[in-house]
Amino acid sequence: MKTQLTNIDIVVIGGGAAGLMAAIHAKTNANTVLVLEKNTICGKKLRITGGGRCNITNNTQSVRTLVSRYREAGKFLFSPLSQFGVAETIDWFTSIGVPVYEEAEGRMFPVSQSALAVTEALLAEAKRVGVTFKTRSTVKTLVEQDGLFRITLENTTKIEAARVIVATGGTSRPETGSTGDGLPWLKKLGHSVNTPTAALVPVAVEELALTKRLGGVALGDCQITVFANEKKLVRQRGKVLFAHFGLTGPAILNLSERIGGALSDMSDVYLAFDLCPDVSPDELQEKFLTALIASSNKLVRNILPDFVSSALATPLLETVGIPANQPSHSLTVENRKKLVATMKAWRFTPTGLLGKDKAVVSSGGVALTEVDFRTMESRLVTGLYIVGDVLDINRPSGGYSLQLAWTTGVVAGRAASGKVRDKKRH
Repeated sequence: MKTQLTNIDIVVIGGGAAGLMAAIHAKTNANTVLVLEKNTICGKKLRITGGGRCNITNNTQSVRTLVSRYREAGKFLFSPLSQFGVAETIDWFTSIGVPVYEEAEGRMFPVSQSALAVTEALLAEAKRVGVTFKTRSTVKTLVEQDGLFRITLENTTKIEAARVIVATGGTSRPETGSTGDGLPWLKKLGHSVNTPTAALVPVAVEELALTKRLGGVALGDCQITVFANEKKLVRQRGKVLFAHFGLTGPAILNLSERIGGALSDMSDVYLAFDLCPDVSPDELQEKFLTALIASSNKLVRNILPDFVSSALATPLLETVGIPANQPSHSLTVENRKKLVATMKAWRFTPTGLLGKDKAVVSSGGVALTEVDFRTMESRLVTGLYIVGDVLDINRPSGGYSLQLAWTTGVVAGRAASGKVRDKKRH
């Protein structure tokens, strides 16, 4: 016998960051809010975000500045970010027991340093306000008929709802359940869908043996210049992380789209790492020479940590061809100049981008012109709301993805709740 659930005010499909936020705020006026999650637990991807620390937002409190971070999509985001922006996000999370603090480049993390704690706080708040959850519930079809949404689950359960919020995510990290499930349903409902591709992706390089050797080493402040056919293409400053599969970290992720584009154009591409971005080449030459003279009996590798990460000392020497046991007093002028030049432009050769399984987010999704961003309601189907990674919005690394999830979830939840309330009055 088929199970049927009827008279549901609002169904949220997807129990990730955007879905949980939408459900909590939808409960404000609605009598019944049901979250359908195909995994055994909600927030599976949220639990691992930010390396397990959860980069909740970026402390860019000017809405005009914030929308510029989302490039072409920014013009659509002014209204929702004006309703629930960075300040509101920080205040709201603090109110549910998740205080935050700021790291480099405006990144805001929970004081707990735990993405799991953030997820659990969201789930606790959802349960407190009375949201109902149904896990292990894979949606097979979503149709709209006579002002009602009819949802069929894989186990044949039928659900009817007055309003539906689609928060099924994009296609990055598919092992967490982000497999783009909602896009085919939305396409059948008339929406245009741009095919998702991996975005903010780690980069594979020819120097894989070196990145494996340095796996886990982070460069807190590195300036990277991408060269294509010997011409400067783009520059990014920020954190870099060496990994067994290549290069990652915020600065690399933010450059990945441009690197991938240059490689697809068959360009001769390389990356130049400036390990000392605050000093000019001439200044670094002078400072390094002074250090060598002051410590002439030391090995060069023991002086390098005054300028770069100690983990890089021996690899840098090897790159230049200087013996690991080279004394400072006998370092040739030529090798000294080569070493300093390498510190200012250490070359890595990208061979490609890793796939969706390593991507932080995916680009592509529902065309933005088909959504009313004042409410996140579909312009094509009344009562249908679209949030988070389902939308075709590119954004940089640094807290902007989760801010998009929180903002669109809140706006959709409030709007859907208001529509249900207004409908009941009549």
